[in-house]
Amino acid sequence: MEGDDMVLFATGGYDHTIRIWQILTGACLRTLQHSDSQVNALCITPDRCSLAAAGYQHIRLYELISTSNPNPSTSYDTLTRNVTAVGFQTDGRFMYSTGEDGRVRIWDIRSRAPNCQRFLEIGTPVNCAQLHPNQIEVYAGDQDGWLHVWDLRVNADIIYRPDPRASIQSISIDAAQASQVAVLTNKGNLHLWHRTRSGREAPELHKGKVVNAHKVYGLKVSYSPDSTLLATCSADNTAVLWNTTSWVEQCSVKTANQRWVWDAAWSDDSRYLVTASSDCVARLWDSESGQLRREFSGHQKALTCLAFSDVGGQT
Repeated sequence: MEGDDMVLFATGGYDHTIRIWQILTGACLRTLQHSDSQVNALCITPDRCSLAAAGYQHIRLYELISTSNPNPSTSYDTLTRNVTAVGFQTDGRFMYSTGEDGRVRIWDIRSRAPNCQRFLEIGTPVNCAQLHPNQIEVYAGDQDGWLHVWDLRVNADIIYRPDPRASIQSISIDAAQASQVAVLTNKGNLHLWHRTRSGREAPELHKGKVVNAHKVYGLKVSYSPDSTLLATCSADNTAVLWNTTSWVEQCSVKTANQRWVWDAAWSDDSRYLVTASSDCVARLWDSESGQLRREFSGHQKALTCLAFSDVGGQT
């Protein structure tokens, strides 16, 4: 993790605020009002100039480089129900989002007026999405347990169902090889898939190991940037770090006051993990030892999401 001035760290939740933090001291540098609704998801733009916040029936973009403007610079308001995930294409050509309205959307963020370029109609609430490192496949998980691979190049939707009795809550794709897809369900099970693709043929997923990561509700899964570790978060008040070679638990990060762990993100060097919890606190952990390094307190209600970016990457 680079120097403090190069790290961007934001948290959001049910108190209708977004807080920007100084990573080395734990001080809150700035508070943004998100009065319309709770904050469901956050993501920093690839140029590190803006922060996207997903809420109820909207997505807001806030400026990060200007501390004088507390209002959103752009609003996407043509949505219904909760927006559950938001992310960006690496070069900033488009934004993608998912929602309870059953759609995965691609947004043109280079135009002055917010514009949905196209969408995938799934028809049941969509809980999560992850853009593949090749930037042409969107992986989305829905409430009925279907994993959708939306090939943007040919506009094809390829579907898989890890467990018909469970909904998919989170998806992560390893950055090192871009061939491992991790799916976490509401049953707490971690389903691992191997992705193959030959030339211009459609991608294929092959079932791999199933890990009983948590005994209760799974909430978030995230590969470390070097792909040697994978974090799973749960309603059991823990985040667990897994060795991706042996799939043995490396450590479980937890404090006495910690509640549901809703979200997690890695530093670019994979040495640190940040988590957001229902006890209104975000935490910075050492990924090797599992030791708590810092707490970020100030929110008045449950934290549900975070965004983290240091030099070289974004989460």
